[in-house]
Amino acid sequence: MDQLQKLCAEKGLRMTDQRRIIARVLSDANDHPDAEELHRRANALDKSISLATVYRTVKLFEEAGIIESHDFGDGRARYEEVPDEHHDHLIDIKSGTVVEFHNEEIERLQIEIARKLGYRLVDHRLELYAVPLDSSES
Repeated sequence: MDQLQKLCAEKGLRMTDQRRIIARVLSDANDHPDAEELHRRANALDKSISLATVYRTVKLFEEAGIIESHDFGDGRARYEEVPDEHHDHLIDIKSGTVVEFHNEEIERLQIEIARKLGYRLVDHRLELYAVPLDSSES
């Protein structure tokens, strides 16, 4: 049983065969797939899984707090398991590639900015949109 399926069991979610497959596809993903890509991958394992089932399942998983939805500026909700440790994202706007990273200096700076403005930082998301250095686009 993969991590996502274990979290579903801990949250008391009823796991159908189709939900198990979708959970496995999400756990195996090294990228941040959207619902259509999840459907394509899950459907390759079980032809009976519809796109509507994928949408219902990711909504259920998101409401249970076991996956996160991201909008990386392309108008599509993209999904990942809720990470064990915080990370930020750099999005290559040419290819759509999403790079996860963690930087202690950025983390300290965000806390300091909030403090200087009279706040205590409780959460954040950082998304950097970029093009490759060798790109002719500025």
